[in-house]
Amino acid sequence: MRFKTTADIPIPKDPLEQIVGQEQAVHIAKIAASQKRHLLLVAPPGTGKSMLAQAIAYHLPKPEEEIAVLHNPEHPERPFVEVRSRDEIKKEEKTAEKLKGKAVSPSEVPAFVAERLGFRCRRCGRLSKASDNTCPNCGIDKLEASVFSNILTDYHLQDQRGKRVHTTRILEDGHEEIVRYERHGEEISVLDQKTLEKLDDVKRKKPRKILVPFSRKNFIVATGASETELLGDVRHDPYGGHVGVGTPPYLRVVPGAIHEAHEGVLFIDEISSLQYIQRFLFTAMQERKYPIVGHNPQSAGASVRVDDVPCDFVLIAASNINDLPAILPPLRSRVIGNGYEVLLDSWMPATEKNSDKLAQFVAQEIRKDGKIPHAAPEAVEEIIEEARRRAKHGDGQENAFTLRLRELSGIIRLAGDFAIGERHDLISKGDVLVAMQRGRIIEEQLQDKYGSVWKAGASELSREKKAPQKEIS
Repeated sequence: MRFKTTADIPIPKDPLEQIVGQEQAVHIAKIAASQKRHLLLVAPPGTGKSMLAQAIAYHLPKPEEEIAVLHNPEHPERPFVEVRSRDEIKKEEKTAEKLKGKAVSPSEVPAFVAERLGFRCRRCGRLSKASDNTCPNCGIDKLEASVFSNILTDYHLQDQRGKRVHTTRILEDGHEEIVRYERHGEEISVLDQKTLEKLDDVKRKKPRKILVPFSRKNFIVATGASETELLGDVRHDPYGGHVGVGTPPYLRVVPGAIHEAHEGVLFIDEISSLQYIQRFLFTAMQERKYPIVGHNPQSAGASVRVDDVPCDFVLIAASNINDLPAILPPLRSRVIGNGYEVLLDSWMPATEKNSDKLAQFVAQEIRKDGKIPHAAPEAVEEIIEEARRRAKHGDGQENAFTLRLRELSGIIRLAGDFAIGERHDLISKGDVLVAMQRGRIIEEQLQDKYGSVWKAGASELSREKKAPQKEIS
């Protein structure tokens, strides 16, 4: 080992380069990330399927679309879908910035406007900062209007300060227009009627509810998801969304995992466990849009439907070899037609290069855990030898290393825990040996104690029969 501790081993920043022994799968994963192709990963448990899926998500670009649902005033049970790009939102923000109106000082607005906004004293007429509660000239509260104002609390007065003021003014041609004054800091913005009409056009699409925001994860796990978790739902409202009493339908829409994975990766391990839901997943992959509906026929959400909700995701599905027949054939056909089926390796040749990769794996697992010390070279050597033994006994391969790395990861963490318990600065070879002995699966422990799992069960059954029975009075 050409290092003093695993702290000296460099870890690649690219998650794909952290995957050990799956060169072919990593090569295909890079293509899938750049071309946005689907993948079906077939391998035994613990060979790095989920890590490969997360690495693909790391290589995808950041989401560029935001999905929102809008209130439909004519037909509330059919809310609208709005998809906006970052560029569109930036344009709207620039437009809103232009529509803030002309900024003026308090001395340029009518006296009653300056008073309402907290700039002008009602008694002496002195102008001061709106943040000042009292007039610096005469010392009274600038918002005190009458002898009855003392029934208002200071909080209410402060809340009133800075509110908008609407009024009218006569133009040169004799027409009257609405003017709105708004306080911004220590300045006042003036919005004429044309500006107000443009603002109404910008805000016409509100109210809205953002279903899938820009700031979201592009790696969504839907392993074992139910139909509503995968496809979305509409929550129940006991008042049926009645105006003024219930919750409007658009506010009760809940996105599914397929919608949250839009422009990202949808990872489903043990995809055969979805059973009949696979056909809905196939439709979503094919159309890249899927409606959100209420799934409970007895719920008020059953009458709500949101059509054409985008769900353009990359599916990374994983399966064990024995579960392949349970995967829906059209779904597999869809993956093959726009992606790849990849068989991951369960072992790799025992070369010096692969030995270094296993050492890198040990360092990675220690840093990911964050609670155990680094390992000495002798400890890493013992873990590598354990990988060789497991390849021989588990896969029948001589001169090879196992790639069922989840099992090795458990040994590393258990050895680290023992090292902390013994107050070792580093994980030693002895800690690894203890971890391998005590970290055996329960079947192996029963084998050592009783000779076989069957004998252990028979011994327990015999003991139960010999136990004294309590008399029932």
